[in-house]
Amino acid sequence: MYEYIIPPRKTPQNDNEYFEILCQSVFQAGFSWEVVRGKWPDFRKAFRNFTIDKVAAMKSKELLSLLENPRIIRNAAKIAAVKENALVIQEIQREYGSLGKFVRSLRKHSYEKRRKILAKKFRWIGPTGAFHFFWCVNEEVPEWEDRNR
Repeated sequence: MYEYIIPPRKTPQNDNEYFEILCQSVFQAGFSWEVVRGKWPDFRKAFRNFTIDKVAAMKSKELLSLLENPRIIRNAAKIAAVKENALVIQEIQREYGSLGKFVRSLRKHSYEKRRKILAKKFRWIGPTGAFHFFWCVNEEVPEWEDRNR
């Protein structure tokens, strides 16, 4: 019988940690947390330890080469989303000072509104990805069964 593993919660200490969790939310779509977690050390290597500026600077050729890496989830759209989301975070940093401040600025909204804002800002973040992200960065979330309401 399959045992569901709940991802850990933590308050990120910097924007790179927020970015890493956002990327986990992207890659978890369609996969169990156990699969993603098992491959995560190789994701860190592939995406330069999720250093936002380094990922934002990755060239198309580097991203395409990741499609040949059997140690990560090789989904072209998700790989492209990682770089695009790094670029979005750079914009957020210019506007808010940090990704963490942006996330905290969403607290004034209902969960439904926060989820929609996150999904609109970032590629490959849908209702479950937003729930995963907010859960993992220790933000308030509804019960799992109520996440799409």
